Amino acid sequence: MPRVLIISNFISEKSGTHGVCEELAARLPAKGWEVETTSSVRNRPLRLLDMLRTVRRLRVSLDVAQIDIFSGLAFRWAEAITRLLAKKNVPIVMTLNGGNLPAFAKRNPARVRRLLAHANMVVAPSAYLRDALQEFCYHIQIIPNAIDVNRYSFRSRLAHAPRLVWLRAFHEIYNPALAVAVTHKLLNVYPDVHLTMIGPDKGQRRMIERALIAHDLSDHIELRGPIEKSEVPAALNDAEIFLNTSNIDNTPVSVLEAQAAGLCVVSTNVGGLPHVIDHGKTGLLAPPNDLMACAAHIHAILQNPVLANELSEGAHRRAQSFDWAAVLDRWHEVLTESASSKQ
Repeated sequence: MPRVLIISNFISEKSGTHGVCEELAARLPAKGWEVETTSSVRNRPLRLLDMLRTVRRLRVSLDVAQIDIFSGLAFRWAEAITRLLAKKNVPIVMTLNGGNLPAFAKRNPARVRRLLAHANMVVAPSAYLRDALQEFCYHIQIIPNAIDVNRYSFRSRLAHAPRLVWLRAFHEIYNPALAVAVTHKLLNVYPDVHLTMIGPDKGQRRMIERALIAHDLSDHIELRGPIEKSEVPAALNDAEIFLNTSNIDNTPVSVLEAQAAGLCVVSTNVGGLPHVIDHGKTGLLAPPNDLMACAAHIHAILQNPVLANELSEGAHRRAQSFDWAAVLDRWHEVLTESASSKQ
């Protein structure tokens, strides 16, 4: 069996946004791969140390390594890991991640070019990241983020009830405050509006809790925190509209999950989202941080069952193209081709 080491953050078991790397690691054995992973250590410095130790221990026995590339401190980790792998001529597949990566590359062009030059193959989950990073690496292939569509019970929405769900981390780049503001705005027209916010705290939850008290929204907004991945389908099924308020984004799995479940998706138009959402057909897009546009889109859906049904059905059809049944074959091909280059 060919042996692959997947190097990423294997720590999202309770985030509600299970990492693609975790799903890939679980599915590759069905294609004949022996899979090693690193790292599931939660402490960031200790996680890097665990990654380096694992690479040192396994690199002589690997056929290929796959590294998730993020911006910031995680980019330094990728540089250190790549140096270790390159010393033993281990073929490397690099996967571009995160809506911040294009801006990081603009600030650090030499570092980004130098790192990507070590890759036998570079993968991007969206045309957005491919196009944004193409000046730093010309051989970028698209393999989209994937979901198991069959996990999500599809229900065609007519959106008769103003029940919303938000599923991201409570981090400033995902702008949870906008979701609160939109709900507050809708309350003027829909006294029974309800928003469920799901995700781990990354520094913004306390602010959101204060906002709920200040605007007397505790009966209209439920903060659930992180949930198990297995609980996501049921959480989505309870809602009619999925609200995504990101300021920076790539191809969020949570949006794909919402589409698979048939929710009407209202999202900010940032990063790779216009490659996932065809405005007016598979969801509605609003400018970033635009309270009035988000509220108007939700109002349009609630007032027009025909529109709601078209968006719901279109979203579900769109989600089919992101199913693991097709995407796993692409990963198998890329890893096999890269492994064949090992000297």
